[in-house]
Amino acid sequence: MNRYHLLHATEFRYDGPVSESYNEVRLRPIHDETQSCLSFRLLTDPVSRGTTYRDSFGNWVHQFNILPEHRQLKIEAESVVLAHDVPQLPPGGMKLSELEDRREELEEEFLDFIVPTAYVPHVPQLDELIDAASRNSDGSVSGFVTEASFLIHEKFQYVKGATHVNSSIQDSLSLGAGVCQDFAHLLLGVARKRGLPARYVSGYLVPESAASPDAKLQEVIGGSASHAWAEVYLPGLGWFGLDPTLGMPLGLQHVRIAYGRDYGDVAPVRGVYKGHAGQRLSVDVSVRPAVDDNGREQLNENKVAPPETPAILEREQQPAQQQ
Repeated sequence: MNRYHLLHATEFRYDGPVSESYNEVRLRPIHDETQSCLSFRLLTDPVSRGTTYRDSFGNWVHQFNILPEHRQLKIEAESVVLAHDVPQLPPGGMKLSELEDRREELEEEFLDFIVPTAYVPHVPQLDELIDAASRNSDGSVSGFVTEASFLIHEKFQYVKGATHVNSSIQDSLSLGAGVCQDFAHLLLGVARKRGLPARYVSGYLVPESAASPDAKLQEVIGGSASHAWAEVYLPGLGWFGLDPTLGMPLGLQHVRIAYGRDYGDVAPVRGVYKGHAGQRLSVDVSVRPAVDDNGREQLNENKVAPPETPAILEREQQPAQQQ
């Protein structure tokens, strides 16, 4: 089954009244040749009206304001996605030894996806992973990125709570542990420091059947939070995805939501509000095959109007880490 029903619910509860909440969400699935977003709707409580636009990376962004006082905010995104065949990394191809000759060309075209960022600094500790992936590969660029993804899967332990939403790769490198957000950042760091463009992918993981050897880990990852992985650009071939949390290439079970340089570009929910109240965040994700009596599920996308002029805002909404 490659038709999925996705429900992503985010709830903020405040310990006092807040107002003038301004928010943006990136929760609408990508629609392209390898994935079809059949339907999408976004609901908020309190009810709001807002705008929709595409950011510089092509992601759908929904913005909305809630001006009156409120003590809770719930954001619910529901969609139906049809997954198509995912391009797989071809064996062989361009050699690592040829990559240096293409560096200037790649930096000119994909600079945003090569330079270091706050989440993905080019720290010396990455060299050990780069050297190991080079030794274990067949000398090709595709073999290098495949080995890098597998090494991160083998070397680092998946531990919820080991890091936090603002952790950089330095935290997971020192701990030897992290979650999918950290592992995606690690693979970005290895690829970029070696001269390859690489981008962060926010999405969901649909667990395979219980018969799969990886079913238990996939159930943990896909059960209650969004997922993350990386895509690396192979010169002359295009973008290919790898999931270092699972240590394997992508499959039909990976549903893409947004692309970016790192998590900071694709946070599912981001916002600010006015008030002195503290907040508690809860996120619940349901990902399952989409089935109805007709074998198809249709939802009506909400209609949005231009927002009112935003007021001065004081406090940031708590972001959720991708697990």
